[in-house]
Amino acid sequence: MSTPTEATIVVVPGLRDHLPDHWQTILAERLTAAGRAVLTVAPLTEDRLSRTAGVAALEAVVAEAPGPVVLVAHSAGVMTTVHWARTTSRPVVGALLATPPDFDTPLPDGRPTPDVLRSNGWTPVPRAVLPFPSVVAASSDDPLGREVRVARLAECWGSRLVRLGAVGHLNPGSGYGPWPRAEELIREIEQG
Repeated sequence: MSTPTEATIVVVPGLRDHLPDHWQTILAERLTAAGRAVLTVAPLTEDRLSRTAGVAALEAVVAEAPGPVVLVAHSAGVMTTVHWARTTSRPVVGALLATPPDFDTPLPDGRPTPDVLRSNGWTPVPRAVLPFPSVVAASSDDPLGREVRVARLAECWGSRLVRLGAVGHLNPGSGYGPWPRAEELIREIEQG
């Protein structure tokens, strides 16, 4: 069981990340088995592309935590997190923000268009410094966000940038199931 001094881990998946073989799912299972308190933002059943609904869902999950949280966000979950950070007063130890997409440029086919993102409140992407420490993990070959653009977002958010190399979008489609480095980065965030 989580000790009173340990933050609750809050997993913030992206739009397509509620998969059993996704690193976030595997991470949540590993941390839970190790006695950590872990909460996961559930997939939206209505208004799936709504930023407002995503932010409200994150706020509801964080409200369940008995104290401070560490956020572990991937892809669009990163965008949910940075939008949420502008409105919440909840205590946050820090955040791991893995492979954020670049919603300010057109995404590959099959993904939401700029008009859909704009009409659902995702753009413009917030560029203010986050009110908690954060680490942005960037891929050099992510089809959803060029590394130079992700590095710029990290700078705007006041985040430490960790370059992962060529890991695609760090999802099952890129060959990731387990991603052990996530646990290392969470420990670094917790240690300040």
